[in-house]
Amino acid sequence: MMGHYALTIFLSAFLLFQIQPLIGKYILPWFGGTPSVWSTSMLFFQTLLTAGYAYAHWLVGRLSVRRQGTVHLALLGVSLGLLLVLGLVWDSP
Repeated sequence: MMGHYALTIFLSAFLLFQIQPLIGKYILPWFGGTPSVWSTSMLFFQTLLTAGYAYAHWLVGRLSVRRQGTVHLALLGVSLGLLLVLGLVWDSP
């Protein structure tokens, strides 16, 4: 069981460090290549990571396992819906 936790933590860190430079490179045409763009991108993702930790801590302390799954599925549905809508509406740089 401990191996599952270690694998999950490693995979989440790996994915986070893959997404940060990718998004930073994607927004460069809009905001320029100054160091402040990279610093802001890193700050944004670290803030999201901290918010995710706080969300997980709050969820485990307040809801049952079944309700946690329901909340996760609802948030996944909302994020996929927003991704589809923004993908169709948002213009590329």
